[in-house]
Amino acid sequence: MMTIDRKIHKIDATGKAVGRLASQIAILLRGKNKPEFTPNIDNGDIVYVNNIKELKFTGKKLEKNLYKWHSGYPGGLKTAKLRDVYQKNPEQVLKKAVREMLPPIKARDAILKRLIIN
Repeated sequence: MMTIDRKIHKIDATGKAVGRLASQIAILLRGKNKPEFTPNIDNGDIVYVNNIKELKFTGKKLEKNLYKWHSGYPGGLKTAKLRDVYQKNPEQVLKKAVREMLPPIKARDAILKRLIIN
């Protein structure tokens, strides 16, 4: 049985676009940057992200992008603008972006636990 060597990556989010940062983080969390990458083995690294409040949004994304969720009851569709979600909890914006860039597998939640946002 082989041991997994997890490295620690520290990323500064100052002035970086959310999508580009999220794709970089997803690659590191999944372990696709390593030569021994295997899709069925979780050998990704640990990622720390600092200065999350300094992210850059291009264009009119803050006004046009909507977060949608459903309460489960009839007529229960809820929406919120990206600006409101980002002001309330900027960590949630990056976590959702990274989550959607990871494949929909059972280990996705375990992979996301290695993303630490300060």
